[in-house]
Amino acid sequence: MSLRSKSEPLSARALKTRAVAWLATREYTRAELAQKLLRLAQAPEDVEQVLDDLERQGWQSDARFAQSFSHVKATKQGAALIAQGLRRKGVDPSLIARTLDSLGASELERARAVWRKKFGAIGLATDAKERARQARFLAGRGFTGEVIWQVIGQPDEVSD
Repeated sequence: MSLRSKSEPLSARALKTRAVAWLATREYTRAELAQKLLRLAQAPEDVEQVLDDLERQGWQSDARFAQSFSHVKATKQGAALIAQGLRRKGVDPSLIARTLDSLGASELERARAVWRKKFGAIGLATDAKERARQARFLAGRGFTGEVIWQVIGQPDEVSD
């Protein structure tokens, strides 16, 4: 438990210590750290200085965050949902585009794996209502219409 009062702002050095402690537990985007640190800072300039130092020293990297985030989410989500999550975290659009490019090759395979986990026991939809339900499920997971059609049309086919 901290001995400082909640209203007492932190110096740049204390902000950096706090940020490093957060980064030791998980990756954060620059925007996330800025938001958290601004609530604690004496001056907004201190936050920018701390963030620049952290990035320069390799403690914080939006590219590393995007890679980690997409790796975790890719087992259950499509590219659209991953992109939405990265935008929400404040990742630069060009970095999001590069991340999605790296996921593109595995999109169909990942969609099939998600489909199998959910619908493998009941198999391919035989009627329009069930096909629509399966399509909505995959769309909700962030997969594109083209990928959904390929999965529902041929769910047991293995990618080449």
